Amino acid sequence: MISSRPEPFAYEHALPSSTVRLYHIALSPFCRKVRLVLAEKRIEVELVEDRYWEPGTELLRRNPAGKLPVLRMDGRLMAESQAICEYLDETIPNPSLMPASAIERYEVRRLCAWFDDKFNTEATQPVMNERVWKKVMKTGYPDSRTVKSGLKAIKDHMDYLTSLLETRRWLAGNTMSLADFTAAAHFSCLDYISDVDWDRSGLLQEWYATIKSRPAFRSLLADHLPGVPPAPHYAELDF
Repeated sequence: MISSRPEPFAYEHALPSSTVRLYHIALSPFCRKVRLVLAEKRIEVELVEDRYWEPGTELLRRNPAGKLPVLRMDGRLMAESQAICEYLDETIPNPSLMPASAIERYEVRRLCAWFDDKFNTEATQPVMNERVWKKVMKTGYPDSRTVKSGLKAIKDHMDYLTSLLETRRWLAGNTMSLADFTAAAHFSCLDYISDVDWDRSGLLQEWYATIKSRPAFRSLLADHLPGVPPAPHYAELDF
């Protein structure tokens, strides 16, 4: 379903209008969130890695905000992962990732914002920046205090999410939603480097194992960032 082939932006105008292309970077929770939705909707997509920190990147031309992912679909370049995911869910409604009622959709959006803002700021970003991106981008050595703070935040967030799962089948309610894919996108990045203490919460581990087993997750489990190998258990469904 998914192929990965780098190609210069200059050729983009020659793409057939039906071609769906995602400019992304591995281990970005925002890119992974969109990848999960595309796969769940069974949309064939071409993945193009954009190492935006290297010379020659065209990221600012595709998205003036300078952020990934960028989706080329329906003759448009689209940015912002939440907006992309809701566009996909509205235009390809089956399977639906947003609930029927307004209050349920509110809860999904609240949790998506929780992960993309609060969880990312306190946990994903500091840990990944220090332990992965400084090495990949060659910008220095990890700051142990920042890593320690991020790891503590992961545990605090896990406790909160466990309290939600004590009364719900999924994070936002009794049906799987975009909130679950958003959360899984963040946890999968941290799990790649073995920074999630799954023994802390059996409920959360069971939730992640369930969503990790979905076909939509397969391409994420095949990711391998050069110079940063995944944890031994990363691709295992029974962990």
